[in-house]
Amino acid sequence: MSNKNFNSKTEAEEVATYFENEIKGKTVLITGCTFGGLGYETARVVSKHHAGLVIVAGRKQEALDDAIEKIKAETPSANLRSLVIDLASLESVRHAAAEVNTYPEAIDVLINNAAIMASPYHTTKDGFEAQFGTNHIGPFLFTNLILPKILASKTGAPRIVNVSSNGHTLSPIHFDDPFFDNGKAYNKWWAYGQSKTANILFSRELTKRYKSAGLTAFSPHPGVIFTNLARDVDMAEFSVPIKDYEGNVLQVSEADFKSLGAGTATHIVAAFDPNIASESGSYMEDCQIAMDQAKPYAKDDTEAAKLWALSEEIVGQKF
Repeated sequence: MSNKNFNSKTEAEEVATYFENEIKGKTVLITGCTFGGLGYETARVVSKHHAGLVIVAGRKQEALDDAIEKIKAETPSANLRSLVIDLASLESVRHAAAEVNTYPEAIDVLINNAAIMASPYHTTKDGFEAQFGTNHIGPFLFTNLILPKILASKTGAPRIVNVSSNGHTLSPIHFDDPFFDNGKAYNKWWAYGQSKTANILFSRELTKRYKSAGLTAFSPHPGVIFTNLARDVDMAEFSVPIKDYEGNVLQVSEADFKSLGAGTATHIVAAFDPNIASESGSYMEDCQIAMDQAKPYAKDDTEAAKLWALSEEIVGQKF
């Protein structure tokens, strides 16, 4: 069980202070570390609380340099390294994974945080619908390619965090047509929902396959936060009902909005709380395990196995 005092208002700083002994000395790799986002805030907070090495990953070297400079201004002793990765390009993912595999350090915690949300239809460099490609296929390939590095963690309890969302309630995986008929049948919210369901199912299948090797995996919903993730979403859109794949309206209320720090808090619990290890594969909200909030299709192990097989087919590699 995670700390019962943590809730929707708890800030990342408080969680990191509580789990400082768990953070201390660990090598943590975080994707999507642009200033102002959840990945950056996670990197900033764990650096401050004595992580051994924080690898900040993202698409642009200059954005990573900026993130490192800002974190070091606050925590001069922070040990940071940048990694350029474009999750919308399998070539870039393979290149980044090869770089990680040359590191002398094992990876104790991987946080797959980078994502895009509700973007107009476009494709990745390899021609996949971009939200599924960037939010799931890229991280699926990257994680599997560096998995030996993760399983080599000296802690004996390596952890993977696949950041999801309550947006997963918008759609299951469209196994018959994951790319929305090449855009002809595209609904940007369903596509986002599908990708976020994929994050949860990925954590479940990782748990099933590697639990015996000590691996744990979680899928947190950060909450609704105004970050650069929402760059494709006009706030006026939230005044128009967002409907799921069955036509039900997704409720987003003012009360759901969080600060960046509160949004990052569940990332930190998911990554470092030793007390939730037995619940590996779970979905989380507001710093707590929240399996009752996950849709049945997002906790279906048959769907998880099917998604793994589909993902292998898409990347052209078996793991």
